[in-house]
Amino acid sequence: MNFDPRHTVFAILSFEGPDRYSQAGGLGVRVKGLSRSLARMGYLTYLYFCGDPDLPGEEEHEGGRLQYRRWGQWISAQHRGGVYDGEEGKIRDWNSSLPAAVIEQVVVPAAAGGRQVVVLGEEWHTSWSMKLISDMLYYRGLRDRTVMLWNANNTFGFNRIDWGALNLATTITTVSRYMKFRMWEQGQNPIVIPNGIPRESIVDADPEAVALVRSAALVDHFWFKIGRFDPDKRWLTAVSAAAQLKRRGSSVKLLMRGGREPHGAEVMTHAQRQGLVVRNAPAPPDAARLGALLRDSKQADVVNLTSFVGDDLVPVIYSACDAVLANSGHEPFGLVGLEVMAAGGIAVTGSTGEDYAEAYRNAVVLETEDPIEIVAELSALKHRPRLVAGLRRRGRATARDYVWEKVIDQLLLRTDFAAAHQAVTNHAEPAAKAATRRPARVKRG
Repeated sequence: MNFDPRHTVFAILSFEGPDRYSQAGGLGVRVKGLSRSLARMGYLTYLYFCGDPDLPGEEEHEGGRLQYRRWGQWISAQHRGGVYDGEEGKIRDWNSSLPAAVIEQVVVPAAAGGRQVVVLGEEWHTSWSMKLISDMLYYRGLRDRTVMLWNANNTFGFNRIDWGALNLATTITTVSRYMKFRMWEQGQNPIVIPNGIPRESIVDADPEAVALVRSAALVDHFWFKIGRFDPDKRWLTAVSAAAQLKRRGSSVKLLMRGGREPHGAEVMTHAQRQGLVVRNAPAPPDAARLGALLRDSKQADVVNLTSFVGDDLVPVIYSACDAVLANSGHEPFGLVGLEVMAAGGIAVTGSTGEDYAEAYRNAVVLETEDPIEIVAELSALKHRPRLVAGLRRRGRATARDYVWEKVIDQLLLRTDFAAAHQAVTNHAEPAAKAATRRPARVKRG
């Protein structure tokens, strides 16, 4: 199949998206990076998602190659708590209105122009609509123009998926070998295509800003943890590790940013019961004010940032800290660990979906949920500066292998298999061959 940008259009379907309203976890980050990278590579890309109700329903980016389609905004306007507020109503509206729109807005124009379409559905919320789209394409005589992929980023909602119908309609993919094994439990054998990171994530943080933040911490151990307040993220383990260091006589500063989830209250209560002093504060806008906050929090062992941390500040924190605790117990892929590596930080990961993490080569990989393991590993690194330097250097090299452009190359190769499996015909190929064919010579009498 010829999946170059002249002959291919992408349509990505995802509840989460690039709006702050639409981001609840790694899925929003994934589809934002994937859609932008496809557009920058020249592909006309449509991203359908449950967007901010106060933003335009349709919006163009990347010179018109990236088309946002914010769906169900009339419901989101009544549910201001984020993408999953009013979830069931949004699913019903999505299934009833989106499939026909994708066909009319994307597939029909593409077919008229001699192009094929790749429809990529994300997570369980889109599983029904993928079958509906496939069925409608058959009725319209367009199924052989469309490759259907459905991707699992997590195990959420697996109990609600009609796997038989989804298998008939799509080729199923997932993001790590760990997720592939988890999906075997559902009788599925998906294709693994990893997540990616934007090329601009590979940054050298401003050394002056990094030095300022690092010196402002004024402790033996300076750690950072960011993510949803979810028990799977092992926040309690991280807090317990900090408390153990304190009881051993070491000074520690755990800078953290969670979400609005109820588990956050449990985390803060646990920290206080462990003898840690907690300070809650809004996230500063820049490194200078973060440094001021840290200096002003000398007595605090835990500094809990209660608002959004800016994209420019996060890489500085990653680089300034002794370690970033991405120590999840169940992690389908582990995007944070890869982002830490891209910024030259030390990632402390779990050992589930983080296929990219290799212990003592590019990361610290935890095998248990015992806080003593964190304490032992990071205390040992304090006496191994050459190992630390090597981890930072090799982590950066690993991150370069996961930029979206390289991941999309894998996606396109796997899409070839999906197209063959689904009997999709390359209608663009005859035209392409005709364009390169030499004109026949005319005999002159």
